[in-house]
Amino acid sequence: MATRATGTAAGTGSGTGGPGRARAAKGEQTRARLIAAARTLLAGDGAGRFTTRNVAALCGVSHGMCHYHFADRTELIVAVVADIRPEWITPLEEAVAGPGGYAERAERVLALLTRPESPDLARLHAALHWLALNDERVRTSLEAEYARWRAAFVRLFRCLVEERGLLEGDGLPGGPGGVDPVPLGEAFAAAVDGLAAIGSLDGTVDAERVLRTLLDSLAARPPRA
Repeated sequence: MATRATGTAAGTGSGTGGPGRARAAKGEQTRARLIAAARTLLAGDGAGRFTTRNVAALCGVSHGMCHYHFADRTELIVAVVADIRPEWITPLEEAVAGPGGYAERAERVLALLTRPESPDLARLHAALHWLALNDERVRTSLEAEYARWRAAFVRLFRCLVEERGLLEGDGLPGGPGGVDPVPLGEAFAAAVDGLAAIGSLDGTVDAERVLRTLLDSLAARPPRA
């Protein structure tokens, strides 16, 4: 039985490149193009015309090629969910993890949250939320992304309570006299999401003022566990 060639005999030895590596790179490029086409279709038409056949046509590849890279429609949608992570979750995580104390981190977070969201990303989120209502795998994937989103705010408030020495008693957030950063972070995350929904309908809302007021209020007297 024939075996897969290795090393320089296959043209894929260390530092040599070759046909195998070129095929892998082409495959990654095709996969990325399909995800980009899926994003375009979802942002433009929502979920109404979203099929793997339409994505393949927009990408300029065969329907079979689309299914070579993605087993089904849902797998492609889940890939889109992961693809947009660097555009909304990663920057937030980096803002919270950056240098400085709570005040510096909070300012970076506020600057990020009050930056206008691109219309395409907003429409993508709306389409993904609709798809999640009818597809458990999409819902699970999107739920995991929002868990990361909320966790970033929890880390921000954990920085606050640690900085102020509010982890008293047994040293745990829920200990005697301690402050739990989890409800603080989740409450702020919920407010951010709600404000985004309001802002999509009413452009007169001053998001920065609202979020700063809420953040200052939570930071001034964080509730004890």
